[in-house]
Amino acid sequence: MATTVTGTKPLTQTGFGGSKSRGPNGNGSPKRNGDGPAFFDARSSANRYRIGMWVGMASILMLFTGLSSAYIVRAASANDWQPLRMPRVLLLSTALIIISSITLEFARRKLKSAAQKAHKSLLAVTTLMGFGFLASQVFAWKQLAQQGIYISSNPHSSFFYLLTATHAVHLLGGLAGLMFLTLRSRLRIDDELALAKGRAQTDAVTLYWHFMDVLWIYLFLLLFFWRQV
Repeated sequence: MATTVTGTKPLTQTGFGGSKSRGPNGNGSPKRNGDGPAFFDARSSANRYRIGMWVGMASILMLFTGLSSAYIVRAASANDWQPLRMPRVLLLSTALIIISSITLEFARRKLKSAAQKAHKSLLAVTTLMGFGFLASQVFAWKQLAQQGIYISSNPHSSFFYLLTATHAVHLLGGLAGLMFLTLRSRLRIDDELALAKGRAQTDAVTLYWHFMDVLWIYLFLLLFFWRQV
């Protein structure tokens, strides 16, 4: 069968042996919205980490809401309640966790701006201050023990040990996240999807650490500045 010719360009043949069809972009590939599948994978990963962290923080918040409610009721109804004198080292604890929250936020922003060296340094500083916070907590418990104040001494000391120890256990989870980010920051990663996943993980750990910061300030005010009888 003869080929039909219009001018000098043959018409595109159809059928099983036809030539490749061009996509909407005219370059042989279909048009993508946004940045393509990698963009949607990165956004899905970020949402997954964020939602998981919010769920975890909600459960922790419920736990401390129950404990602090019991604290308030017990303090208002007990005749054996003895106000606890605040160990001064807790002022250092509070300063350390506030500053560490600031340095971690800067580390998160440095990662987004691709300042890897500054990101690593700030992560290391945040981790060190996190361990410093725990060390100061242990020192406060030792100071109280030297004064003869233990978990069973009176209701206020019982709640102090319970609330601070529970917070410290959850803070260990944040420190584990910081150490994971520190190790990950030392790896050379060129894949764009892996980089997006790393940023999502950093956002999640930062959110959790800020939550631990705010939670400690609340407990500190509750234990030593709330109405005592």
